Amino acid sequence: MKMKIILLSFSFFLAMGVGYAQKKNEPKSIISDNVAIKKYHNKEELDRMQKGELLELYKERIESLVKLLPYIAFATKPGVTMTTLGIPNDSDNRKALDDQFEATDDFIKSTVEFQNRILPYSDTNNLISAILFYEETMKSLHEYSEFH
Repeated sequence: MKMKIILLSFSFFLAMGVGYAQKKNEPKSIISDNVAIKKYHNKEELDRMQKGELLELYKERIESLVKLLPYIAFATKPGVTMTTLGIPNDSDNRKALDDQFEATDDFIKSTVEFQNRILPYSDTNNLISAILFYEETMKSLHEYSEFH
């Protein structure tokens, strides 16, 4: 009985390992799923918000743009993988993409730390203007994809 449990456990872990290995080689989306802006705002909505809310919106828009802009030659929405673009899904290319994602995350972390310290001193009207500009940029990037 004990041997059956050991064999069953070993088989289970072996099956889990095979399943994990296959997921590791699965093509990744070039653009992160969290680049989308859930809600666009108009000036009147932003005028009614507290500065703390505006600061968070500003940081979210910066993060979305940083995660999207380097890849607009490939796509402007999540879901496009190296494989769908004809790029070989080999270990070197997956590593290059992972390294790029890591560098982007490091940049965003550093930028957000800076913004948390300095951005509260910004003029509220300039902050609103920047948010509207970033949102218009995101909208135009989605329209850009329709032209090619």
